[in-house]
Amino acid sequence: MPHASRRILLAGMAALARPTRAEAAYPERPVTLVVPFSAGGAADIAARTLAAHVPRRLPNPAAGMVVDNRTGASGAVGTGFVARAKPDGQTLLLARVGSSAILPATDARTPYAWDEFTMLGLLDENPFAVCVRADAPWKSLGELAGALREGPGRLNFATTGPATILDLGVRHMFASLGLPIDAGVAIPFRGGGEAVAAVLAGQAQFIGNNLSDMMGAITGGQLRTLVVATPERLQALPAVPTAREADVEPMARIAGWNALFGPPGLPEPVVQAWTTALAELRQDRDWLAATRRFGSVPRLLEPGETRDYVRAQVALYRDLAKRLGLI
Repeated sequence: MPHASRRILLAGMAALARPTRAEAAYPERPVTLVVPFSAGGAADIAARTLAAHVPRRLPNPAAGMVVDNRTGASGAVGTGFVARAKPDGQTLLLARVGSSAILPATDARTPYAWDEFTMLGLLDENPFAVCVRADAPWKSLGELAGALREGPGRLNFATTGPATILDLGVRHMFASLGLPIDAGVAIPFRGGGEAVAAVLAGQAQFIGNNLSDMMGAITGGQLRTLVVATPERLQALPAVPTAREADVEPMARIAGWNALFGPPGLPEPVVQAWTTALAELRQDRDWLAATRRFGSVPRLLEPGETRDYVRAQVALYRDLAKRLGLI
């Protein structure tokens, strides 16, 4: 074989053996992680914690990840943005219980279906807790319930909109206490962090929220926790009664969560890259510690398990909203 032909043949064989550029380079540039709520809240904290730890486990670890807060409409603005994004793996969603389960379960106007996304994995669960400012007169949930019962509509609670866990969780608490679901007046804010700040500023008297939104203010002595909606007392808050101990056992079904979603139709190599990366987080002590430090409980699920989990959550909140007369 002439030398020139042999060189051409060898070059062709090497090209065939080499991985394609798309496979080797994903992600080609920083992945945009859309957070549908404002900076400083539970969603934002989870997103920035993920962005700090997971990129190095992707095929191209140098690309990195940037967080983009797109707020509005109880999380529907940012979530809908990802639903319409190009399915190339460069735009992903930090999915939340409110925008990805409660909203599509309770509001027919939601511009996306809960199951149209490419689900890459559940990240963590976040306990629901009810708090007041540290100098508030109510030392227990029973005392707060008494104040609500004596003066319906006099106390305000901070929320992030009608179809979020901050609102639905509190109304579920009202019903569990035998109070009307409008026993308190909802004051809406753009994100969980702003809602907590409103309570600290005295704009609202209490809040039901994901623990990670409030952990800093709790440990700093600014907020008093009246109840955690968990089956057992939390190691981080051993003096705080559980939902059962506070006589609101039905509240134990309420919990926040974070998951990683992509637009519909993500290519299988991208899905596999993220499945592998998230699986490796199970051994990432730094990510696990950071997640727990902010009040969440790591719970990494694979894509199929995540879809089953979200399906059950949608059914739970649809049933809850119907029982509360909200839909």
